[in-house]
Amino acid sequence: MTFPFAWNEFADQPHNVAPRRSRLRHHLKHAASYIELVASNGALAVPVLNRYRRYRRVVHDRPVEIGQPFGLSVSPAGEKNEAVAAGLLETGVRQTLVRVPSWERDKLPLFEAFVRLLRRQGVGVVAALLQRRDDVLNSEAWESFLDEAFSALGSLCSHFEIGHAWNRTKWGVWDHREYIELARTAASLARKRGLKIVGPAVIDFEFHLYPVVLRAVPFDVVSSLLYVDRTGAPENAQFGWTTAGKLALWRAIVDVALSETPECWITEVNWPLQDTGRYSPAPGKPSVTEEQQANYLVRYYVICASSGLVGRIYWWQLVAPGYGLIDSRSDPWRKRPSFFALRTMVRLLEGSRFLGKTRNPEAEIYLFRGRAGDEFAVCWTRRGVVDHLFPHRPRLIIDRDGGETRPVSARIRIEEKPKYVVFSENDLPG
Repeated sequence: MTFPFAWNEFADQPHNVAPRRSRLRHHLKHAASYIELVASNGALAVPVLNRYRRYRRVVHDRPVEIGQPFGLSVSPAGEKNEAVAAGLLETGVRQTLVRVPSWERDKLPLFEAFVRLLRRQGVGVVAALLQRRDDVLNSEAWESFLDEAFSALGSLCSHFEIGHAWNRTKWGVWDHREYIELARTAASLARKRGLKIVGPAVIDFEFHLYPVVLRAVPFDVVSSLLYVDRTGAPENAQFGWTTAGKLALWRAIVDVALSETPECWITEVNWPLQDTGRYSPAPGKPSVTEEQQANYLVRYYVICASSGLVGRIYWWQLVAPGYGLIDSRSDPWRKRPSFFALRTMVRLLEGSRFLGKTRNPEAEIYLFRGRAGDEFAVCWTRRGVVDHLFPHRPRLIIDRDGGETRPVSARIRIEEKPKYVVFSENDLPG
């Protein structure tokens, strides 16, 4: 079963052209595959829940080396490629992801030139290989695309993510068995070339798909496109699961499904922006203001990076009118608040050590020791304003976007907009 593939160039995603009735018929026809999922997950339920409880007890309650968890996706922009590279470098992020669609295989030389430009700037690159329905129905064409992509980019990219958001039918894959076939082909070719692969690139909170896929395909890194935008703020719960809870459950499932647990990465996340019209990938309820997007970006990264459960988080993406850190509709391009928020966070948190959280029912206060030895707190409220009394007067306040002020007392106002409260060395509040 196939339908014409239609790409939405404004929102960077396919149009959903398959009628709902046809999708229902397909799912009924392949009911056995869902029974397989139920059986696979049922057998793991008890050990997964036990592992999940252990993670929930320690997450954000133990030291974590932050390292370099910050990733930022970019796309080729033709004559503006240099501007894209310059913007990426300005954020301080040195890990990026580039989407390479199978239907643009004739543009592989352009992707290769773009990736070479990034590599010359000292940026590490992951290539995400995107599929469509034709690749499921024509395995030879998919294999040919993989062979050409690996040949063009194999020496330039550290990893290749296989497939994309395949648990959404608009991306061309209609059940997990179809994805496994695509991924197995990629894994076989990658192994022959000594390349590392990432997957299964499941989007949203659908972790029941992981056990059966992970046992069928030997990924070097396990990935999730862990969006939480439909719940609003990253601290909000979906069916009782906050972002931290989802991370703990995801990692528990991966650990139990595999005898040796590889690193886990979040390879895509963002919040779509209000009033961006056709450029928005998810208009309506998930959309937020530019200020909210910048706040949520910092809060999401801090929650995930300090959990110790995920090694890297990629924001999608640097330049995009509907959700990116830079709006390309004007000339020159306009940097949004989220651009400066990411730049400030990377400067302060990269290479730091997470020490724990200060208990405050009205505010989120994450404690870190930076590369230079200064100790600081990253603070915000989920809603409203709180005055928090620290044991000692901080020596510096850095706001979300990098502005600095000198506090006059130990009582600091904390808002939904994150800030960095910096203390003298070895003078961190308990």
